[in-house]
Amino acid sequence: MNQRNSLGARLRYAFDTSMSAGPIALIGWLAVLSLIVIVVAGALIALLRITPDGGEALGFVEAMWASLMRTLDAGTMGGDGGWGFRAIMLAVTIGGIFIVSTLIGVLSSGIEAKLEQLRKGRSQVLEEDHTIILNWSPSIFDIVAELAVANRSRRRPRIVIMADRDKVEMEDEIAAKVPGLGNTRVICRSGAPTDLYDLSLVSPQQARSIIVLSPEGADDADSQVIKTILALVNDPRRREAPYRIAAEIRDAANAEVGRVVGGEEAQLVLADDLIARIIAHSSRQAGLSAVYSELLDFDGCEIYTLEQPSLTGNSFGDALMAYEGSTLIGLVDRTGQVWLNPPMETLIPESARAILIAEDDGAIAVATAAIAIDAAAIRTGAPRPDAPERVLVLGWNRRAPVIIYELSRYVAPGSALTIAADTPDLDDVVARLSIASTNLAVEYGRIDTTSRIALEALDIPRYDHVLVLGYSDLLAPQPTDTSTLVTLLHLRKIADAAGTHINVVSEMVDVRNRELAEVTRADDFVVSNKLVSLMLAQASENDALGAIFDDLLDEEGSEIYMRPAADYVALGMPVNFYTVTQAARERGEVALGYHRPRPGAKANGIVVNPGKAAAVTYEAGDRLIVLARD
Repeated sequence: MNQRNSLGARLRYAFDTSMSAGPIALIGWLAVLSLIVIVVAGALIALLRITPDGGEALGFVEAMWASLMRTLDAGTMGGDGGWGFRAIMLAVTIGGIFIVSTLIGVLSSGIEAKLEQLRKGRSQVLEEDHTIILNWSPSIFDIVAELAVANRSRRRPRIVIMADRDKVEMEDEIAAKVPGLGNTRVICRSGAPTDLYDLSLVSPQQARSIIVLSPEGADDADSQVIKTILALVNDPRRREAPYRIAAEIRDAANAEVGRVVGGEEAQLVLADDLIARIIAHSSRQAGLSAVYSELLDFDGCEIYTLEQPSLTGNSFGDALMAYEGSTLIGLVDRTGQVWLNPPMETLIPESARAILIAEDDGAIAVATAAIAIDAAAIRTGAPRPDAPERVLVLGWNRRAPVIIYELSRYVAPGSALTIAADTPDLDDVVARLSIASTNLAVEYGRIDTTSRIALEALDIPRYDHVLVLGYSDLLAPQPTDTSTLVTLLHLRKIADAAGTHINVVSEMVDVRNRELAEVTRADDFVVSNKLVSLMLAQASENDALGAIFDDLLDEEGSEIYMRPAADYVALGMPVNFYTVTQAARERGEVALGYHRPRPGAKANGIVVNPGKAAAVTYEAGDRLIVLARD
């Protein structure tokens, strides 16, 4: 007989296979071995009628019971008498010591293996109506913090995070950097979001919403995001109801592929494009980034899209006056098309949803009190001709070309842009710049932007606007912000020495560095990671938010402007916001709030969605925040 097919070989193979099955198989073999020892000992005692000294003969069952007790507890045989009985029980006890010690080892190893498996985060999440975050990036901490604020009014809210990282490390970082989670529980799992099996671990079929982050440190980040969306929407086991997916895309060139893959289920947040546009707009209107942050922050006023049947048939202009504690800014039609600040005579159809700014959706209600408008306080500001501007960009990163393109769409003829940065490929990237019009002439030079001498040589006080960008493509977040802070401090000293104010807008990567940057007295800070986090968190809760912000930041649509209050209402006298709203309405605009810079004022005096009945006295230098088409 072939040795390979011999009975002994097959038995050994069957034994090895069963032993490899894990702790359950090992416990089974120990149970069989225990049973054999107990049965053999009981049979010997019963058949040979071996009795302890002074005792009676034991039957087979009683002998088995006595053997079992000595198997489990070695001390039981201490009182045995009779050498024959002692010999058998000694053998049983020795076998029991081996069996019990092996059992303890097997159980200990099994528990350790199970704990290690749990530590790896490979068990399935059995939650419902939860928010899923896929991939890991610096934005995740702000997203979790924002969702925790949004979840305060929900029952048993859960956030499930899955990334290709260690589960315990993710939990430790979340606990350290997001301490105030309130009633929200965060659950972490390790896995690849592009893998269908790994995705099933976080139960996307039962999820309330899904956020797909651009993975940290990945060269093909957009490809991974798009592949994750593809895995979600084309999973054979997916639910019939559409998903609500908010996904971060870095390069706008990949957006079209993402839209084809995600269809109507995915909102794409073009991170670099969003940040670049806000920086460009903020550079021309200091404080504007705080308005966007307020609109995106769950802890303040937010944008809601709700059906408001009471508005049906009214003109948009009349509907502006319908709310005392909320601000109507536009409409969403039955096809999902967003119309921000439509013509005031537009009639609101029955199927439209209202786009409103409010502190909470529960606070949105049509006002019933009488509306008081002081027509005598309304002013009509004279139009101001656009003048050429001189703009200086200090530093460089991948968002700079988009910022420059945005600036070139708005500046008047004769404007000039100077680029000063210390990057190895500056010549190539400047040569590839896309400029929207001939209104903006571009010049550049390579300098050390952290050098006081190099900055002074630029004659910075002659520029109307200065933008400070971080070297985030070359440096980690903290060194990037450190370099930016050094540049800002030099600019402050240069402004003090010249006895003038320099309009400075700076990009920061980490929100924690913004407080440090306050000492530089820059006019505005755009915290890139924070804004992307806020946008993703809001988009996961509002399926129209992406289209709304596309319109807000598009030259062709309505945009947010900060204009002198004196162009709308009389200064030095109390004026309620109904009057401000009417003044803006007469110009085809929507009044969103105001900017009254005062020492110690919260958010530097920026207020979005004020109560319309409350009176405010505006002074020279105060500005109104309006939504307008030019």
